[in-house]
Amino acid sequence: MQELKSRPDKDARREAILDVASRIFLEEGFDAASMSAIAAKLGGSKGTLYNYFKSKEELFEAFVDRHCAIHARLIDSFEVDGGGYREALRRWAKQYLRIVTSDSTMRNYRVIMAVSERWPDIGRAFYENGPLRGARNVANFLAKAAQAGEFVIDDTLRAAHQFIALCQSRYQKARFLNYLPEPDEAEIEAEVEAAIAAFYAAYGQRG
Repeated sequence: MQELKSRPDKDARREAILDVASRIFLEEGFDAASMSAIAAKLGGSKGTLYNYFKSKEELFEAFVDRHCAIHARLIDSFEVDGGGYREALRRWAKQYLRIVTSDSTMRNYRVIMAVSERWPDIGRAFYENGPLRGARNVANFLAKAAQAGEFVIDDTLRAAHQFIALCQSRYQKARFLNYLPEPDEAEIEAEVEAAIAAFYAAYGQRG
């Protein structure tokens, strides 16, 4: 496979296959994509491709797993420094909104959602490793902040989902439907500030 010759390491070759398969899934959709087309794009035979992935379904599962892993690395962590909990929440929310409203994320979501209609297991796997994992990380942060006296929260997971919904409320459906372009930094900042103000009004510690 031409694209793999310069990447002799087995893991690197697998990533190269995923790079090509991802482009085909996003450009043509899951149904139109085929192992033959992916092998052709790579410049080799289907036999070599099957050494790494036994089926198109297995390849798509790896595509979903990688999408979740990339996002997890970008938005899993909260850093509380001199700015305190509010600033940590603000930084996380800006990064989160940049990622989930990006063109690349929207394209991935649309493909995964279309496949989930008839393949519920892939939808569950994506939700558990993506949105739900993110909400649980926010919930863990909120629990620590509540212990420190920043918030009064009975159910941190519910509160996490609410904060995430506040952040993406105006953009989620509009972006899914290509009604709005990616928000710019000023729009992201305004949306995050409004979300934080509403969240603190609901859960902030009152002296």
